[in-house]
Amino acid sequence: MVRTALRWIVGGSSSMLLVSAQAHHSFRAQYDSTKTIDVTGYVTKIDWMNPHVYFYIDVVNAAGKTESWAFEMGPPHMLEQRGWKRNSMAIGDELEVSGTRARDGSLTANARTVRLRATGQVLGAASSEGQPARP
Repeated sequence: MVRTALRWIVGGSSSMLLVSAQAHHSFRAQYDSTKTIDVTGYVTKIDWMNPHVYFYIDVVNAAGKTESWAFEMGPPHMLEQRGWKRNSMAIGDELEVSGTRARDGSLTANARTVRLRATGQVLGAASSEGQPARP
């Protein structure tokens, strides 16, 4: 009985590690470093969690239509090393974001820098492309 339970625990833990390892992606596999973007928009959602922080902004495109963009950043601990705090941005904040577009052409990008329009503060986003420790 104990052996069976132990097998289930070890097997389940191994499966979770495998799924976690497969879920992590390389920058080059997902993003095209030749396709950079600069957008301005308003924060609609923030997911501050491991393995990567995501935030979402609504951007008005050149045709006047609103697009919802998703931006990936580094993990929380890397962002904190670059001056971020969990509350550095909030829903409704206006941001200027520079980043690298997803290879699949979706409205997804890897953020390099984020400028808070209200304060002018610029924060590095701990992108996989590599950033200086403090922008």
